[in-house]
Amino acid sequence: MAERRLVIATGNEGKLGEYRRLLAGAGLELIPFDPGVEEVGETYGENARLKAEAARDAKSLPAIGDDSGVEVDVLGGYPGTRSARIGPTQKERTQALLDRLKDLPRPWLARFTCTIALAAPDRPTQFFEGESRGEIIPEWRGHAGFGYDPVFLVPEAGTTFGEMSADEKAQYSHRARAVRAMLAAGALDHLPV
Repeated sequence: MAERRLVIATGNEGKLGEYRRLLAGAGLELIPFDPGVEEVGETYGENARLKAEAARDAKSLPAIGDDSGVEVDVLGGYPGTRSARIGPTQKERTQALLDRLKDLPRPWLARFTCTIALAAPDRPTQFFEGESRGEIIPEWRGHAGFGYDPVFLVPEAGTTFGEMSADEKAQYSHRARAVRAMLAAGALDHLPV
């Protein structure tokens, strides 16, 4: 039986690797494609939709796109949808966040949020969300993952995402929770082959 095809609308290798692990065994052929759209939306959902629909239109196949970010309570949810744009490199973005927090009292409670948009030809775009609560810590711990993972401590695990194996991260991460919501809704069950 032929596998159903699903475009993953990202140019981020870390994100693509997570999708490959999270959707392994789902009977899908994953097709990476960077639609190159600018994230100009006001919300994670708007940015996810821009990516998913651009990939769907370019490939004429169902596509998922996501947007995610870290929101720090004491900063009023900053950087949020701007998480990928507060510095030129991820190391500089992480340091910019830590610099902004350094004089504020701890704990720096935060959450990672992810919204996935699933855009399929001739169907309305669907949205799925996931969240992971934790805190930003001032020291970098671990080298796994990507983004803000080394400074995001997950209380239930007692470690940062940067210290977790891929399997451990899949238990707690915002993206994994959004993917589980999408699978639980049966959203990928009727994709064309």
